[in-house]
Amino acid sequence: MARILSPHCRVTRMSDGALIADWKRTRFHGMTTTDVQKFADGSPEERADLVTGLIRAGCATDRRKEHSDVGIGLWLRGVHLLIRTVGFGRVVRLLSLAAPGYARADRPSAEEVGRLKRAVQSHSRRSWLVNGDCKSEAVTAFVLLRRCGLKAVLHVGAREHPFALHAWTASAGLCIPDADPRGHAFTPVLSIGCGGQ
Repeated sequence: MARILSPHCRVTRMSDGALIADWKRTRFHGMTTTDVQKFADGSPEERADLVTGLIRAGCATDRRKEHSDVGIGLWLRGVHLLIRTVGFGRVVRLLSLAAPGYARADRPSAEEVGRLKRAVQSHSRRSWLVNGDCKSEAVTAFVLLRRCGLKAVLHVGAREHPFALHAWTASAGLCIPDADPRGHAFTPVLSIGCGGQ
């Protein structure tokens, strides 16, 4: 829950639920144990209802805003540098921090994901630093979709002849980058879904 709250809000566990302290407006909001349980283990629809209530109360920000084209380029280069510095395996382990579990009840639209795909691939091809790296594109798309509150799954796949690895993010029936580049099929060996798990 702390991931979706505004920076000026803090959540404290109580014996009968949770207390959210809004230090900007000097207000307190309570949540029952049932609501906390729904938030942790409930369906996406139940979680979305709770998030909508927190947004109305001013404790959370609406994650529906789209990322700017410049912002996508910055995320892509940052992710690429992080992968080059600490390695892809460690970046995958950090995804639960950067890409929280989705909260929106509605499914991502193909148009929304297609716009992100075009922007990520455009920045990737134009950047001499990234230069079409599938890992950077896939992780960037996964993080940006999740930060908007949308469902996405990061896949890492392999093929035997000739041996190669490939990464892509799937959402709304689209893959960023393509799941089968140049017509080569990759078998998923690792899939990361909700909350980077």
